[in-house]
Amino acid sequence: MSDTVESLLVAEQRTLQMIAGGASLAEVLDDLCRTIDAQAPDAISSVLLMDPDGKRLRPGAVSRVPSGFIQAIAPLTIGPCVGSCGTAAFLKKRVIVSDIANDPLWAPFRDLALSYGFRAGWSQPIVSKDKQVLGTFGLYYMEPRVPTASELRLIEGAGHVALIAIETERTHAALQQALAEIRKSEQRLRLIIDTIPAQAWRGLPDGSVDYFNQRWHDYTGLSPTAAHGWGWNAIIHPQDAAGAMDKWTREVLPSGKPGEIEMRLRRFDGEYRWFIVRVEPQRDELGQVIHWYGTNTDIDDLKRAEDKLRRDEQELRRMIDAIPQTIVVLDPDGNAVTANQSTLDFTGLTIEAVRAPSFRELVFHPEDVERLRSQRQDALARGVPFAVEWRVRRKDGQYRWLLIQYNPLRDEHGRLLHWYATGTDIDDRKRAEQSVQNENQALRDEIDHSSMFEEIVGSSGPLRRVLAQVARVAGADATVLILGETGTGKELIARAIHKNSKRSSRAFIRVNCAAIPPTLIASELFGHEKGSFTGAVQRRIGRFEAADGGTIFLDEVGELPPEAQVSLLRVLQEREFERVGSNRPLPVDVRVLAASNRDLKSAVAQGKFREDLYYRLNVFPIEVPALRDRADDVPLLVEYLVQRFAQKAGKKIRRIDGTTLELLRAYDWPGNVRELQNVIERSVILSDGEVFSVDEAWLRRNANGAFGSTVSAAGAGPAHERESIESALAATQGRVSGPSGAAVRLGLPRQTLESRIRALRINKHRFKTT
Repeated sequence: MSDTVESLLVAEQRTLQMIAGGASLAEVLDDLCRTIDAQAPDAISSVLLMDPDGKRLRPGAVSRVPSGFIQAIAPLTIGPCVGSCGTAAFLKKRVIVSDIANDPLWAPFRDLALSYGFRAGWSQPIVSKDKQVLGTFGLYYMEPRVPTASELRLIEGAGHVALIAIETERTHAALQQALAEIRKSEQRLRLIIDTIPAQAWRGLPDGSVDYFNQRWHDYTGLSPTAAHGWGWNAIIHPQDAAGAMDKWTREVLPSGKPGEIEMRLRRFDGEYRWFIVRVEPQRDELGQVIHWYGTNTDIDDLKRAEDKLRRDEQELRRMIDAIPQTIVVLDPDGNAVTANQSTLDFTGLTIEAVRAPSFRELVFHPEDVERLRSQRQDALARGVPFAVEWRVRRKDGQYRWLLIQYNPLRDEHGRLLHWYATGTDIDDRKRAEQSVQNENQALRDEIDHSSMFEEIVGSSGPLRRVLAQVARVAGADATVLILGETGTGKELIARAIHKNSKRSSRAFIRVNCAAIPPTLIASELFGHEKGSFTGAVQRRIGRFEAADGGTIFLDEVGELPPEAQVSLLRVLQEREFERVGSNRPLPVDVRVLAASNRDLKSAVAQGKFREDLYYRLNVFPIEVPALRDRADDVPLLVEYLVQRFAQKAGKKIRRIDGTTLELLRAYDWPGNVRELQNVIERSVILSDGEVFSVDEAWLRRNANGAFGSTVSAAGAGPAHERESIESALAATQGRVSGPSGAAVRLGLPRQTLESRIRALRINKHRFKTT
């Protein structure tokens, strides 16, 4: 055995002897410090004791520590950076500071410690079994020092011996105080017990009773003599006596633990009332039961209420079991308490499974549980009726949609007692809705992909400029006038504006003004009242009324008759209109998009179109370029249309003939994209192989000499066409566009000429002067 261990054993024995001899805690701790100092002659040991508040340390044994140092730090508030002892007490673990001069834990007291010559400080917290810090044992050195394993055992052992001394002192003091309190309280206890309104009694370890308070005697009418010992069991109801006595003698007494027994006790007038008897054991210092203390609490009213509630619940259970709908009763937090037979039959679950925490995960579709979790919790927290649509798993594993309506049940004080969740099968309705939704989505997709979508395919500069204008004006809610030739995609531009506007979720109403007879245009736009004209058998709303909140697109607005122009102007100015046959103005919130392939300025000059209406419509004009002005988009359009019509016709076309593509690029397309669509569709229908081509004769016949009068008139062959183009390029020094360019000389659009130059593989750069 090492010297350190021997010394610690001696110190522990001496400490116990001093405690037994009645020495004070200060004397014991001082003796311990002297013993440790003898083992570590270079060290100064000390014991600091924790205040009752657990926040400050005060001197316990510091005879060898300089008094000035102790006066400067005491009381020492513990913390994460308060020297060795303050930090050890705070962290509840040993703290070793090998050099006070540079350790941050000593920052608050470094100068003070160094002034007294301290260079190293080790501290062991003194911690009780219940993890309370009782103090610290510290060792201080005058030189920097790292502890050896033996020194660590020494400081740990010293802390253990100090713990024995401190806990013994605390136990002794607490015992003395308790005995004094017991002596004082025993006298008061009898008086208090006899005056309290509750029934109380005291029993012996064997279960017999040696004391009842006055309240018990008043209730039972028994005298102390008659009730003493086992006489008290005479007041137990005969039906309860055997069970109550068995539980008292066979369960509670042998266990030595607190217990509860419900029984009916006879009152002095012979009436029995329900009581709950609660007992607590009193033990001596060895843990042996020396007394039982009991109280009897009248619960008769509660029992009667429970019986009534049980009967009511049984009746309610029979009622809800007869209802064909699924019904689940929930507690205020939304947890299932019970369910009717329809629910059990539908889900195939037992009532125990319904009450399990996993009930919702068992019956509801996982997606719905996650999707509706927060919505359901928020609604439950508000405490008002609400409804949720869930997919509920049937006993065969199939899910069906149920509309579950949650209704709260409250007591007379407004406190929430239960939720009743009633389920109605709506699976057929949901499937019908989904079918309609799918059909609508398919229709929308078809409209989006088929309704002139091909006219916006492309990436040419003119088209990009138009789309940039669409992006700018879409969110502005301004009136837009869309101009362009027939077949350029004016309606698609209007739809794009609507889809990107704040009205996108509302109606988009298209009106072809040129297709409506002049006599019916007012009725079509603004509606009519019943009997307003022959054939008006009922009221009919017009296009503007149908578009309220959304967008109306007036295609070919230049074809409106003068009377309709006046009414349209009123809508634009005053945001109201009148149905035909009515003089009552109707307000309308609608965005107007108009389109025309006519020159409206000329129409205004000729008196065919109102000037004020023109300016009202022309707030933001957009001119859609003709296909010949964006010839670079033709290859993309051709590829898209070929694939579209090939798929429609059930054909596989893998390649587009190069000559055909150049031919299509060079054509003027007076009918724009609509004409291109017709040519492509006809060619796909007639195509037999996997290579797409177009009969050149169609385009020449359609164009009446499509490649320009100058070129066509000079001759029909490619050789002469090449010669004409090269002559024009030579005359213009290779310039194609501009007033003096080859396109003007040949009477061709610039894009057409560029296309022919590429098709004939003419190097236009060789005509430029160097």
